[in-house]
Amino acid sequence: MTRQQNTINWGFIGCGEATVKKSGPAFQSADHSKVIAVMSRDEMKAKRYALQMGIAKWYDNALDLVNDEEINAVYIATPPSSHATYAVMAMKAGKDVYIEKPMAVTYEECSRINRTAQETNRKCFVAYYRRYLPYFQKVKEIITNGTIGKVINVQIRFAQPPRELDYNKENMPWRLQPDISGGGYFYDLAPHQIDLLQDMFGYILDAKGMRANLGHLYEAEDTVSACFRFDNNLVGSGSWCFVAHESATEDRIQVIGDKGSISFSVYTYEPILLHTEHGCETLTIPNPQHVQQPLIQAVVNTLLGNGTCVCDGETATTTNWVMDGILGKL
Repeated sequence: MTRQQNTINWGFIGCGEATVKKSGPAFQSADHSKVIAVMSRDEMKAKRYALQMGIAKWYDNALDLVNDEEINAVYIATPPSSHATYAVMAMKAGKDVYIEKPMAVTYEECSRINRTAQETNRKCFVAYYRRYLPYFQKVKEIITNGTIGKVINVQIRFAQPPRELDYNKENMPWRLQPDISGGGYFYDLAPHQIDLLQDMFGYILDAKGMRANLGHLYEAEDTVSACFRFDNNLVGSGSWCFVAHESATEDRIQVIGDKGSISFSVYTYEPILLHTEHGCETLTIPNPQHVQQPLIQAVVNTLLGNGTCVCDGETATTTNWVMDGILGKL
């Protein structure tokens, strides 16, 4: 890989809304990181995005982007159904990759990406950026320092009402089309929750679940219940409902120890609640303006030989394995 001026030159495949608000500014703000090209099958969309974000080049063909000799690494920000295709294409062209979550639509496709990374000696990272946010690092610190004692149970509780677009059967969001997303909202939102728990407690070695479609708004499941076991024998459970009444809205993970408990949100960043023999403590931990920037900085540092990013393809694959187990896809 040729690196000019000790900088990683990025090419984006995909330029949707998430790249405008979350990831794009983070790539441009990270040290030794520069976005030099973007690709969309809609050339005008790519051009508009490039001009808006101050990017020099744009393409309407992914092969042209991955073969651009100025590019060191490729950010894949498309819907999950194309992640494996673009990742394999980029790595075979000699580029390292950073893939949006979930890594792919199935565990098998994740494994294919990993095999290609090994064969091409390229690095693969996945955008589980919450691991690097101060909010979740504080949660992990409290758990690992023994404040709540030995952890004996973990519970995920998530419920939200249908979104306006969920009722539009003529123009269904891609996240609700299993052939594109891998599933429904569970496959889109549960990955961050599962990844965080595996980062805190180790790999999940057994995962089972039941799913249902009770709202009948779309093809994918809208209600999921699961149980799982970590490699240290810790057990946990999860409940997700995406057709709940507004009054039942919830975004909470509770970790129960033999000396206390801690609960936190994953998407709303509500204050962390810590319960111990000393009472209840509320912790408010701010996150950076660009939430993906800490992870992207770790990726850039790793590519430049200055660290080791833990959000790689191997760990991300285990998250897909857990989700596929819960949904009965294995």
